[in-house]
Amino acid sequence: MATCISHSPADTEALGEGWGRTVQSGLVIGLCGDLGAGKTELVKGLARGLGITTRVHSPSFSLVNIYSGGRLTLFHLDLYRLDRREQITAAGLEEYLSPAGITAIEWAERWFDLVQSPTLSTHLSRRSQTKADHAFSKPLRWVQIETLGESERRITYEDFGA
Repeated sequence: MATCISHSPADTEALGEGWGRTVQSGLVIGLCGDLGAGKTELVKGLARGLGITTRVHSPSFSLVNIYSGGRLTLFHLDLYRLDRREQITAAGLEEYLSPAGITAIEWAERWFDLVQSPTLSTHLSRRSQTKADHAFSKPLRWVQIETLGESERRITYEDFGA
């Protein structure tokens, strides 16, 4: 598990940009954090690191934005308007768990029924070994963004899966 402190939206974007330069196709990035924590800022940086020049914005009403034109396609999901896993499944979003590119999911805890806790690593590792749980059989980067101040954020992340 890695932790960094972001002191500004630009810092958060820079972290995402670094990830975008090195990520491999098939990665799903689950983003958790309160409203205004910086989830979309991190995705903007991810897109820039992938070489995507299109303006990135949160897909709160469309559920999915697809950005191509970079090194890999970026599928950006926002689950804010969906409360339960059943709604997410009914919306037909499961295909984005095996992306031909990268998937970034805002409010991912709504899909995976998880919250940040001291036992998160153990929980995800155990679930990733279960073939029945499709969500963790693929590469997953679980990201928790915690608001520390007006522009300061603690970003904790860990990679799981194949």
